[in-house]
Amino acid sequence: MKTMEETKEYLGMWITSDGQIRQELLSGNRYDEARGSRISAYQGSYKVTGNHIDYQDDTGFTADGEFREGILFHGGMIFYKQKNKDHF
Repeated sequence: MKTMEETKEYLGMWITSDGQIRQELLSGNRYDEARGSRISAYQGSYKVTGNHIDYQDDTGFTADGEFREGILFHGGMIFYKQKNKDHF
């Protein structure tokens, strides 16, 4: 089975089940995260290695996560890939 790094399926919008946190993983290894009504609450860079993702926001804060069976586990939260193009 190919990793997320190989398939690039990590690109796009990831959303918590309640829709409150929305994280768009952009090409060029940048991300843009919205929280509730706060669009672009956090922005920064990321790197995917295998099925692991490391984040660094523009203020220097770091975090990581793991892709498992098409789901992103990050910061104690579970994100699901959005299928359509609607953002925030």
